[in-house]
Amino acid sequence: MQKTTTHHHHVSLALLLLLLLLPSTTADIKTVKISDDSREMIEFEEFGFTKTGHILISISSVSVTTTNATTAESPTNSSAFGFFIAPISTEVSSEICILDNPHITIISTLAGLSPPPQSSLHKTISVTKPNQYVLVFANCVPQTSVSMIVHFESYNLDSNGKKDYLPDGETQLPALFFTLSLCYIPFLIIWIHLCQKNKPFVNKIHILMSILLAMKALNLLFAAEDKYHVKVTGTPRGWELLFYTFRSIRALLLFTVTVLIGTGWSFLKPFLQDKEKNVLMFGIPLQVFVNIAYIMMEESGPSGKNYEFWLTGFAFVDIICCFVIMIPVTWSIRALRETSKLDGRAATNLKKLRLFRDFYIALVIYMYFTRYSIYFLRLYFDYKNQWFCQAIVETATLGFYVAMFYLFQPQERNQYFALALDDKEEEAALTAIQSAEFADY
Repeated sequence: MQKTTTHHHHVSLALLLLLLLLPSTTADIKTVKISDDSREMIEFEEFGFTKTGHILISISSVSVTTTNATTAESPTNSSAFGFFIAPISTEVSSEICILDNPHITIISTLAGLSPPPQSSLHKTISVTKPNQYVLVFANCVPQTSVSMIVHFESYNLDSNGKKDYLPDGETQLPALFFTLSLCYIPFLIIWIHLCQKNKPFVNKIHILMSILLAMKALNLLFAAEDKYHVKVTGTPRGWELLFYTFRSIRALLLFTVTVLIGTGWSFLKPFLQDKEKNVLMFGIPLQVFVNIAYIMMEESGPSGKNYEFWLTGFAFVDIICCFVIMIPVTWSIRALRETSKLDGRAATNLKKLRLFRDFYIALVIYMYFTRYSIYFLRLYFDYKNQWFCQAIVETATLGFYVAMFYLFQPQERNQYFALALDDKEEEAALTAIQSAEFADY
């Protein structure tokens, strides 16, 4: 929901797509400190409520200051400041105070505060109309800023009357993440078995790939623990630290492994060229920034003053990383096309080219699906089925891992080192290499 200069306006598609980059924040019992904030609307969270939804809010240490010296002595209308919830599709007009909008549910205005020095409020409301709501504080008095401490809890009651602090549509995530983490365990066992079976052909990249699988499994396991504790208690109880740690390691490893495979390091050549080293030196700090931005957004939530900065930076830099990852693959394809004209090993190079082409296609599909198509799926499915969108993303990720590990598994007489059988095959391979099949890379 967004206040605009037009009479009625829905949330812009661009902002909505950016918000869809992220899952919901890691806790639904939160305490937020607001200091000298002059924003007209401060969004605290989005939450999918069932017909048994509740929201509890406590505010304390409230103070309102006027930034205009000429009106500093004027009394402030406390009813022009307040908390409300509204469906995220609610239309907003800039011509009236949002608190006068008939489509919102006001929790309380500052007129309901206890007298100073406490200046506090405690209130619980029931949500009986299922929908995805947004909790917002509105400031309808220009040139004023607000300071306060806000504590809020959002939850639904399950069939047994127990509190479920995960939004409707995400309550399935703990089981989903745990099940997916189990999928990577046999994957890792099979991979280690292949490496042991073909030990003479194992390279350094295969060891890194083993570590990547382990990190992905642990990432999902701790994501499940994190979500489970939020579901039951409202807070992750420290599990978010492990989740952030292994998520960051997994993301850095995936970027590094993908770039190194794209360069052909260790299985085609034992060293990296300077331009390939530069790709890693440029890309790894960007990936570190993406991880930091993700953590900052998760911890501050949308109420943070710098939330939009981190959100925009996360989206922009993540897209840059996607392009950076694909650069070494195109370099390898072009280099193989050029060397095939000179080294007389066209058949061998053709098989390498097709290997890298298949990897490039898998990489493009993975990036396009998890960075673009999924957003439109999340727009298509309502809030109750957001867990299904997450399942699609993780399934696509697992598919990409399977494709990558299958293409570059250690094996005797594999595609990397296959030799031509005769001159006719060599000539046919050279023709294929120079054909339109590889012309676009």
